[in-house]
Amino acid sequence: MWYFLALLIDGALSGALYALVALAFVIVYKAAAMMNFALGEWVVLGAVLAGTGLHTLHLGMVGALLFAAVGMILLAAGFYHVVVRRLVAHPAISAIMVTWGLGMVMRGSGLLWLSGTPALFPPTLLSEPVMLGDVAIAAGKLAAACIAGLCVALIGGFWRFSRTGIALRAIADDPRAAMAAGIDVDRQLLIVWCLAGVVAVVAGVLWTFVVGGGFGVALIGLKVFPIVILGGLDSIPGTIAAAVAVGVLESLGAGYLDESLGPGFGGIAPFLVLLAMLMVRPYGLFGQPRVERV
Repeated sequence: MWYFLALLIDGALSGALYALVALAFVIVYKAAAMMNFALGEWVVLGAVLAGTGLHTLHLGMVGALLFAAVGMILLAAGFYHVVVRRLVAHPAISAIMVTWGLGMVMRGSGLLWLSGTPALFPPTLLSEPVMLGDVAIAAGKLAAACIAGLCVALIGGFWRFSRTGIALRAIADDPRAAMAAGIDVDRQLLIVWCLAGVVAVVAGVLWTFVVGGGFGVALIGLKVFPIVILGGLDSIPGTIAAAVAVGVLESLGAGYLDESLGPGFGGIAPFLVLLAMLMVRPYGLFGQPRVERV
């Protein structure tokens, strides 16, 4: 029982981090109907910039985070102005290939070398576990999950209550009607891309604190896709629920099935669930089915 509870808690904490990264994917898709397949590389770059600001430029922790945020905003704004704006009337495959190509370029242009930059937080920080009965919870992972949960709540509140969030929801419903109502669509989409860049910084810093640095952090981008499809590409609550579910599935799969089915099975368990679910609900658990008039 305690072993199951430990796996359940560990999976839920991982799910909070997954939810933060997945939201950076979903908010862009909801507003711009575009998938950012370079999100994993953005997360790595955000962590690298934060580590560079702290250890190389000696900006302090707050200064390093601001330095990384500004760097990612510039990247997101530049990518939007140079590439995304030109793909408005093009097929969806064009946007997919462009973001995929951006990720490949980032991998091949020295990001692997840069990923050796020290992490923002020392590994000894919060090294003592928190005891819940007979269950030991990693204090660092618990703190990272709490910060990620706070960020998820802030993003949800921003999307639901802010003027920009209302404008983005209007654009997601009907871009032409939003433009006719006086909404500056170009400006609002630029904001959402920049927001995704800032979220990538926070996610990268938290993830490297929990699992360490290295370019393997970019693999978190691969875990985002089953999450957003399970939850529904256009559903923020669904994304959060699916992220926690994927984290729990991974943890339980690794704890109970890796020994009998081979190491690493926990990592592919969410993809197996994704395949099964797509046969029943192709639009996700919380996604809206597409309705077409004949």
